[in-house]
Amino acid sequence: MPHLRSAFRPVSRRLALAFVSVALSGLTVAGARADDTIRIGYQRSSTLTTLLKTSGELEAALAKQNVKVTWHEFTSGLPLLEALNTGNVDFSADVADTVPVFAQAAGAKLTYVAEEAASPAAQAILVPANSPITSVAELKGRKIAVTKGAGSHYLLLAALTKAGVSIKDVTPAYLTPADGRAAFIGGNVDALVVWDPFLASTQAQSGAKVLQNGEGLSGYKRYYLTTDAFAKRNGPALETIVTQLKAKGAWVKANPKEAAEQLAGLWKIDAAVVEQGNARRSYQVATVTKDGLAEQQKIADAFFAEGLFPKSIVTGETAIWQPVSQ
Repeated sequence: MPHLRSAFRPVSRRLALAFVSVALSGLTVAGARADDTIRIGYQRSSTLTTLLKTSGELEAALAKQNVKVTWHEFTSGLPLLEALNTGNVDFSADVADTVPVFAQAAGAKLTYVAEEAASPAAQAILVPANSPITSVAELKGRKIAVTKGAGSHYLLLAALTKAGVSIKDVTPAYLTPADGRAAFIGGNVDALVVWDPFLASTQAQSGAKVLQNGEGLSGYKRYYLTTDAFAKRNGPALETIVTQLKAKGAWVKANPKEAAEQLAGLWKIDAAVVEQGNARRSYQVATVTKDGLAEQQKIADAFFAEGLFPKSIVTGETAIWQPVSQ
């Protein structure tokens, strides 16, 4: 390989300055221009986003700013944030608190936009109805289905740690929620760690017992994210999205049966099961504060301690978007 210095031809100072000027000028124009289409990524548990997509309310609100929306569904939060980081979507609907931490550890440069308040009972470790397992400590040596990087992953770590068991003492089966449920119901794993609506549907389908939920272990906030560049260009659109999410969250809590009926048709789950799962979610949307991200560092430290991250990270270094009106 040639020496780096000899690999480049001399360029006149005037030409170099002209090139830099043009490049910076282009960046300034691009940075000031709002996008005319927002690609929104979501997953099945993105309740508020799913309802807004179905009703057309968000699209109608953004149309007033001459902004269109396209929708892109993902199986879980980690591939969704990977798509956000690689520029395949512009805005991520809610993902579990662990997912931005995993993304940051992988080098992603993302921006927190909004959060849903903690819902610790909306995820749990399940065992079959006839399982002899009665405590988390008894999971030692067992095979456990869990989605890598999901909030349920941290719940499993936290529960095992409290019980004096290492993640190395169990056999994690890293599966999507749907595949994990199938493995659990089929008797191929001893336990399943999952979140609503998969939690409620698995309970209804199999009579599974809750061995441990997130109470006292994992707050289970959910976060909406974008990229720093997109946030700088699209402040008004982000304000509209957050306003719509807040309103829809309040509506779900005020109208639990109607909300469950709408989602039941979309998710192909019994309405009573959806209502049970929704009752465990806060759906209280707010903008993010640095103090509110305190548990993110605990999550990062736990994953690093178990050797799941190559290096420690400082979660407070991730950018936080703030609306102009705040």
